[in-house]
Amino acid sequence: MELKGKKVIILVEQMYNDLEFWYPYYRLKEAGAQVVVVGSGSSEEYTGKSGLPCKADTSAGQISGAAFDGVIIPGGYAPDHMRRHPSMVKLVKDLFEAGKVVAAICHAGWMLASAEIVNGRTVTSFFSIKDDLVHTGANWVDQEVVVDKKLITSRKPEDLPAFTRAIIAALQS
Repeated sequence: MELKGKKVIILVEQMYNDLEFWYPYYRLKEAGAQVVVVGSGSSEEYTGKSGLPCKADTSAGQISGAAFDGVIIPGGYAPDHMRRHPSMVKLVKDLFEAGKVVAAICHAGWMLASAEIVNGRTVTSFFSIKDDLVHTGANWVDQEVVVDKKLITSRKPEDLPAFTRAIIAALQS
């Protein structure tokens, strides 16, 4: 198990992209990581865009990023809901500043912008939020996956295999 002993957060909020949540969730568990689902605390259960429910293990205000090796932020409309909760934004910023893995796919770039962690970094995202990232100082590129130190970004569900491979590689280093 290549990630035995690793502890990773996956964030959740209403209208999360089901594939972008469940694919990395199960892949990291399969690799031996302990995956903790963290919500905003606005609900006990969150519903994905396709209607799949997800129950959070805890809320962002109840944990410290210091106990974790990284965080995964799925897309969908969830990142717009996530960034309305300062505790979620702070958690992402704290993990980034501690040099931990921060991985965002699709619209999750909104959380990176709100956490103010993309200035001078090379990232990708769903094309419609390119301007949001560029305006916060990011160098945006259209690639399947971009790894800028421990910041990992991807564009869309079709990129999930490359995205998840990059996360696993970063957690191993």
